[in-house]
Amino acid sequence: MSKEEDKEDEDWSNYASAGYGSAYDPWADLVPLEEEEEEVDDYDLELDEFMISSPPPSDDGLDNLVRLGACNYCIARLSGKLFTWDDAEQIGASLRDASINRGANKDENVEYCPFCEDLFVDIETIANQVVEQLSKFEFKKLQLGAHFAKDQVVSEDDLRTQFGATGSQALKSAFNDALSNQLSKKLDGAELVKEQPEVMLLIDTLTLEPAIELRSLYLYGRYCKLERGIPQTRWPCRACKGRDGGCESCEGTGQQYSTSVQDQIGEPLRAAFDARDTAFHGMGREDIDVRCLGRGRPFVVEMKGPKRRYADLVEMTELVNSTSGGRVEISELRPSRRSEVARIKGTDAEKSYTIRFKIEGECDPTKVEETIASLEGVTLEQQTPQRVAHRRADKVRHRKVVSITNISTEGNEAQMNVRVESGTYVKELVHSDEGRTIPSVAGLLELPCEVIWLDVNDVHAD
Repeated sequence: MSKEEDKEDEDWSNYASAGYGSAYDPWADLVPLEEEEEEVDDYDLELDEFMISSPPPSDDGLDNLVRLGACNYCIARLSGKLFTWDDAEQIGASLRDASINRGANKDENVEYCPFCEDLFVDIETIANQVVEQLSKFEFKKLQLGAHFAKDQVVSEDDLRTQFGATGSQALKSAFNDALSNQLSKKLDGAELVKEQPEVMLLIDTLTLEPAIELRSLYLYGRYCKLERGIPQTRWPCRACKGRDGGCESCEGTGQQYSTSVQDQIGEPLRAAFDARDTAFHGMGREDIDVRCLGRGRPFVVEMKGPKRRYADLVEMTELVNSTSGGRVEISELRPSRRSEVARIKGTDAEKSYTIRFKIEGECDPTKVEETIASLEGVTLEQQTPQRVAHRRADKVRHRKVVSITNISTEGNEAQMNVRVESGTYVKELVHSDEGRTIPSVAGLLELPCEVIWLDVNDVHAD
């Protein structure tokens, strides 16, 4: 049994709602129990002095708020009277003056507002600090939150229930509204939202330090990979796994390959948007030795922690294409969002390929072309190929060959265009992977076949 499980077995009764942890006392019939005196909090005794028959907005209720030492903002908030955060301080001061004229005086022992601990008094200072921090970033949608100590929330709730007007606003909600009011006047062009923010702001009310989270920026597009030997995403070095600054094998890069489609697209954009890093989400992937042509493969590139969020995407497209050295080209770049990543990952799109392969042994060109054509419309049974067995479950998949066109032969080489269902292993359609794909060109010809090259011509996603 683990320490965590042992602890749970030990302590479960402490959290039981039915009182199982305290209902049975094994010593009850042996040791006489003396009734313990109930402890009384000194603070409760002090509050008894302020007990009232009616809460605000009655004069007695308002007078008690003044005696307790409530700040002007909390007097307005708890008064039961209509107010806005623009005039809260003025209304609270007016109500305080009226109470003082009636003979209500603040308890001299109170150092700060017992309801908010003077948070509202400092609200403009907090807003100015936040605005200074946010000035470093580009955004239009901001979401605000606040973190309060649990005991402060509980204490304020008790006091507000006892001395505030019925239905008066709770501390956390009131603080967020008051700060939002200040920020809306100080942040030009920015909107405070509750959904899909570009920046999330969390105020720790103990330290008054703002924690700022820059939400990821997503861009959709299509890419063509024009050069073989490039992986789609970063591939950590097999020797060092990309740790400790790389190794001799990877020349200190930490990567198995010097570049990737992710870096060819993401790095120029990362620099342009001043982002911390990128993530790359493609609609499937092609092998390292396979080009991706035609309209290209759909992708979403994610900018993590971008300080800039807005740019001319035509210029961004030209930037990527001009810096890739002819390796990668992108098109159709547009704004996206996180939900589209799921669509990209989950879309089962048919794909079209051109594949050229060599047939070992004597073969009749006519028979070869007829054999290839006979595979059109066939449903393949493909056991997980040996080349990907280390990262894929070993099972049999059924995939349809939708169409085969442009079949040609030249000596002992053949070439064809083939359209297949998503997830089809196209190379194995040719060489059979030692019989793990049935049927296959090699299997029907009863001759070994070797793929020379493969190109993706289209991803039929849209």
